[in-house]
Amino acid sequence: MKNKFFRQVITLALATSIILSMTACGGKKSSVELNTGELQEVDTAELAFPLAEKATLTGMISYPANTESNPNNRTIFKRLQEKTNVEIEWTAIQGDQWGDKITLAMANLDTLTDFIFTAGFGDNDLLRYADQGVIIPLEEYIDAYMPNLSAVFEKYPEYKKMCTDTNGHIWALPWIEQLGSEKTAIQTVGDMGFINKKWLDFLGLEVPTTVDAFEQVLIAFRDHASELQTEFNIDGSIIPMSCIVNDGNQDMALLINGFGEGYGDNDQGRHIAVTNDKKVICTATQQGFKDGITWLHSLYEQGLIDPEAFTQEWSTYVSKGKSGRYGVCFSWDDANIVDDFSGWVPLPALTADVRNITPENGSFTSGFDRGRCVVTAVAKNPALICAWLDQMYDPFQSPQNNWGTYGEEDDFDIFVLGTNANGEEMLQHAPLGDASPVEVREAESVNGPLAVLDEYYDVYVTCPDDAQYRLDWIKDYYTPDMNTEYVYPNVFMSQEDTEELSNLQTDITKTINAKRADWIMNGFTDADWDAYVKSLDAYGLEDLLAIFQKYLDAYYE
Repeated sequence: MKNKFFRQVITLALATSIILSMTACGGKKSSVELNTGELQEVDTAELAFPLAEKATLTGMISYPANTESNPNNRTIFKRLQEKTNVEIEWTAIQGDQWGDKITLAMANLDTLTDFIFTAGFGDNDLLRYADQGVIIPLEEYIDAYMPNLSAVFEKYPEYKKMCTDTNGHIWALPWIEQLGSEKTAIQTVGDMGFINKKWLDFLGLEVPTTVDAFEQVLIAFRDHASELQTEFNIDGSIIPMSCIVNDGNQDMALLINGFGEGYGDNDQGRHIAVTNDKKVICTATQQGFKDGITWLHSLYEQGLIDPEAFTQEWSTYVSKGKSGRYGVCFSWDDANIVDDFSGWVPLPALTADVRNITPENGSFTSGFDRGRCVVTAVAKNPALICAWLDQMYDPFQSPQNNWGTYGEEDDFDIFVLGTNANGEEMLQHAPLGDASPVEVREAESVNGPLAVLDEYYDVYVTCPDDAQYRLDWIKDYYTPDMNTEYVYPNVFMSQEDTEELSNLQTDITKTINAKRADWIMNGFTDADWDAYVKSLDAYGLEDLLAIFQKYLDAYYE
């Protein structure tokens, strides 16, 4: 009790300091009274939906460019308002502007909303806003007013653990998407490579399984460009291979997984991997990384890599893909990049020194975002807010928020409303046809906090076709070559370690990604490599790895 009392005092002091810091240049002071985070109990009968009297809450949300900008015009939120009798006054921000604007929004108490629906906050953000008293802890509200989320935590306690900080607080509501598990989880390979099978067949070539064979295939695409253009009626130059360097799923990191000891460089945000003896290493200082980048430079010198791969944006990347100009490309799903995706197949693991696929870090517990949604300290009725947000975790609601809905009056719906084997209502995925999965879902889904569990499939919702074929790809093409036993788990570090890690990563990640791109284009010498490794050491690479190692050891204890 003593610790709890002092935390309340500190929170009140911080809240007061924040209010004072919001004083405008002309002397105007914010009059916002902040919630201390102490549980505000409400009779659960008052939270039974639909409410007897209409209630209004405020929320902030992002939306993809070129989609509906008013959340209340989306069918999902229309139905939720009817179901709950709760109206949300939204502040909507276009997704590509979210990063800058949400930071400003969190600093302005006069306009801050009750909750941030699509916060997407990292650990450092959560702990910083918690210390500032801008967001409130949710663990007691979850226990009291969020039965749907509580049921998820009870069945999968690892998710509750992953949401809880070192002081026992839950500062945000998670996004959870289960599609497979362990080495067959759909998230184990993000930057999947795809190769144009029609071009291979036309040229009498096989799908390559080694780096040497792969290089010869790219050369064939380059040298037979005119024949390919004529045969497939391609308007524009042939591009043997394209990607977006240092851009997650659009990067070509998977190509170098066979060099050296086979760690690759799949975690482009942190550049770490876990060895089979549970040691955290920096992938970007391994011999395999050095040899792999050297090989990629040789491909670039031969004109086999798109020269725009280092600067192009998503729209340009997709536009060229839809024009049929690529021989190889990288993405979560080839349907996002090319029109005739039936003519493409996944690129398997390429053997160099070894044959290995390093699964993505955090993937063994499926899709997870710890900081998806927060409740702010300006909220007057956090119990109602949490009860409303708990509707997002309803097993019938979560799939809709994640993918889209049914019964709209437009040209395409993600779902049709059908029945399961027991005759109960079930969301059935409609065929995607030639539509891009990303674009259709962006037009209908609302994301935010949710949980889609493996046991929901064929009970509340069918498994989406594109997810199922991707699960099959993982199982057939990649799982057999996953010789790595561990991935770095989703751990919630202390504020001190989170801040230290963030400070260390700023220069380290920037340096790695800059050299990565530069060296693929321009090459490098052994002296360049030595200077690069020394610079990473000077930026504190060993300290960074030590922090990661501490939490990995604790996780497995």
